Amino acid sequence: MADSPDLRPIVISGPSGVGKGTLIQKLFDTHPGTFGLTVSHTTREPRPGEVEGVAYFFVSRSEFSSLCSQGALVEYACFSGNYYGTSKQAIENQASKGLIVVLDIEMQGIKQMKANPNFNARYVFIKPPSFEALETRLRGRRTENEENIQERLSQAHIEFDYADLPATLIRSLSTMVLKRHIRSLRSFVFGSPSRDHT
Repeated sequence: MADSPDLRPIVISGPSGVGKGTLIQKLFDTHPGTFGLTVSHTTREPRPGEVEGVAYFFVSRSEFSSLCSQGALVEYACFSGNYYGTSKQAIENQASKGLIVVLDIEMQGIKQMKANPNFNARYVFIKPPSFEALETRLRGRRTENEENIQERLSQAHIEFDYADLPATLIRSLSTMVLKRHIRSLRSFVFGSPSRDHT
C-alpha cells in the first residue's frame, strides 16, 4: 500500500538571486496539479509587467498594517523600505484544492513560522555555491541599483549564517548543475516525512 503524500506546506528560502524561482517553476512544471504557490501581499509599487493577484497583492501601508493587526498574516517582513507578507487565506485557498502549498519566504518570515506551533511545514534553504557567485548573478540581472545590490549582499551574509541552523540545504545557482539540484529538491519534497530535517 502506497504511503500517503506529505501535504504539509513547503517553505523555500534563500538569498535574493540564488535561483529559487527557477527551481520552484521547474518543480511545478514537472508535477502539474500537485503544488500551489501562495501570492504574497506587499506595499511596494508594481514593476512593469507585474499583475495584481499573480505577482503580488499590492496594498497600501495602512492596509498592510490592518492585516497585521487582524492576525491575518502568518509572516511578514520589511525589506528595502517595503513590507511583504503571506496571509493565512492565501495558504488555505491552495490547500483547499488538495495542493501542496509552496511558499517563497525571506529569513524574517521563516523565523516567525518556525516559532508558530500551529504552523506545521517543511523548510528548504537554497544556498549558492559561493558568495561571489551570488554577487555575480545579482549584478548580471541588471534590475537593481548599486545601493540595492549592496543591501541584498549584506542580507545574504546574515542568511548564510542562519542556514547553518538545522535545515535542509540545497546548493544552487549554476545552470550547469540545475538538474542535480532539482532532483535534490524533488527527493526532499516526495521523501518520507521521517527524513525531514526541520
